[in-house]
Amino acid sequence: MSSSDFIVIKAEEDGVNVIGLTRGTDTKFHHSEKLDTGEVMIAQFTEHTSAMKIRGKASIQTANGVIQSDSKKM
Repeated sequence: MSSSDFIVIKAEEDGVNVIGLTRGTDTKFHHSEKLDTGEVMIAQFTEHTSAMKIRGKASIQTANGVIQSDSKKM
């Protein structure tokens, strides 16, 4: 994925957490968003963001396809 690629995250339940993780020798949380059912977030990997953690039931669309995350209420 190049730095110009976007991912689309659509919450399929209330309280989906999207957490950005930093680059560098120490990976740290640097940003967090909470989405409710039906809300959509468009995100991008940058020089500061190397990974994203998504907690909760959501549909994640990337240039490589679509993946579903499971509910956090299992």
